Amino acid sequence: MIIKECRFLKSAVSQNQYPDSNLPEIAFSGRSNVGKSSLINSLLNRKKLVKISSIPGKTRLINFFLVNEKLMMVDLPGYGYASVSKSEKQAWGKMIEGYLKNRENLKNVILLVDIRHKPTADDKLMYDFIKYYRKSVIIIATKSDKIAKSSVNGNLNIIKQTLGIDSNDIVMPYSSKTHAGREELWKVLLGE
Repeated sequence: MIIKECRFLKSAVSQNQYPDSNLPEIAFSGRSNVGKSSLINSLLNRKKLVKISSIPGKTRLINFFLVNEKLMMVDLPGYGYASVSKSEKQAWGKMIEGYLKNRENLKNVILLVDIRHKPTADDKLMYDFIKYYRKSVIIIATKSDKIAKSSVNGNLNIIKQTLGIDSNDIVMPYSSKTHAGREELWKVLLGE
């Protein structure tokens, strides 16, 4: 996909703050520090559209990005080891659940996991959570440039087995550093 224009639109906590739009949306979910911001920047061929932090848990709101005036990319708060209070984590969970449950123009949900590690219990919980609301999940195994090419398929199989994916789901490796997987992911997102 050729990206002519993309920009941050707004942040939201609840449904009444979501953009008033009928555009299709693609949501990105994953553990803190799994590379959500980097992946979105890579997909959009931008370096700093989505802020990248070395401190896990910086995304605390639902962030909407407008792409080519035709599509919305939605960065959901990370989960996992972010050093925030239990009550704030619960608030994030409700915020994410409200979005997944109520956003009618949500087209795809992408779950990011780190290809270098077996998915965590939090990853499995998020996968099950997304599956409860959606027929299929696109699982992106990030940081594929950090392992040997000969290990990619084996690591993908571990991810598939750990999450217990079904035939409706798609699992693919991605590198935000080299952009390996970008064209393939765009084809999935555009239904090509």
